[in-house]
Amino acid sequence: YRKDTSDMSRVYNFSAGPAALPLEVLDTISGDIPDWNGTGMSVMEVSHRSKEFVELAARCEANLRQLLAVPDDYSVLWMQGGATLQMAMVPLNLAGPDDTVDYVQTGSWGKKAFGEARKFCNARVIADASDKRFTYIPEESNWDRSENAAYLHYTPNETIGGVEFHWVPDVPVPLVADASSTILSRPLDVGRFGVIYAGAQKNIGPAGLTLVIVDRALLGRAADGCPAM
Repeated sequence: YRKDTSDMSRVYNFSAGPAALPLEVLDTISGDIPDWNGTGMSVMEVSHRSKEFVELAARCEANLRQLLAVPDDYSVLWMQGGATLQMAMVPLNLAGPDDTVDYVQTGSWGKKAFGEARKFCNARVIADASDKRFTYIPEESNWDRSENAAYLHYTPNETIGGVEFHWVPDVPVPLVADASSTILSRPLDVGRFGVIYAGAQKNIGPAGLTLVIVDRALLGRAADGCPAM
C-alpha cells in the first residue's frame, strides 16, 4: 500500500521478494548517479579496479565483518547469480562426484537446492517435511545423517511455506546455510558454519547481489571441471 508524504508516495512492500530500500539510501544514490565521489561517473560506470571502487568494496566488507563478527579466517565474497546459483556452486566447490552430501528439506528453497546438488554428487535428503506440506521441521535427532558427508545444507527460513529454524543445527561436518531471508536480522555465530550464502534483495540490498561467507579451510576442494568463476 502507499503512504502519502509531503512530496511523494512511497510503497510499503511486504512481499517475500525484493524489499524496499530506505529512502535516505535512495536519495544518496540519486545524487551520486551523475558524479560519484568526484569521479565524474556513477558508481555503476567506474572501473572495478579503480582506487575508489576498491575502497568502497573494502568498506562494505569491513562493515559486514563488524555487524556479523565474521572471523578472520573466513572470506567474504560479493557474487552474482542470486542464491539460486549458489545452490550449484556449493556442491561444485565442496564435493566431488562420488562424495555424499546431506540436505534438510523443509520447504521449496531447500528442495530446489537439493535438486541442484544431485546433478553433481551423491545428494541425500536426510530430513523431509514434504509429508505435511512443509509446515514443520523434523526433529533433529531423527535426521538420517550420512556417515561421511562432505557437508550438510539447510535453509534457516523458508519464506514460501513460512517455516523458520530458531536454532543452528549441531553437526560434525561443514554446515551450509541459504540465509537469504535471515541474514543480518539477528546475531549469528558465523564460526559454526562452513558456508553462508544469501541473496541481498530481502534484507541487505538490491536484487542482483549475493553474499557468500566461506571458511577458508574449505577452499581448494572444487570438483574437476568446476567453472573458474
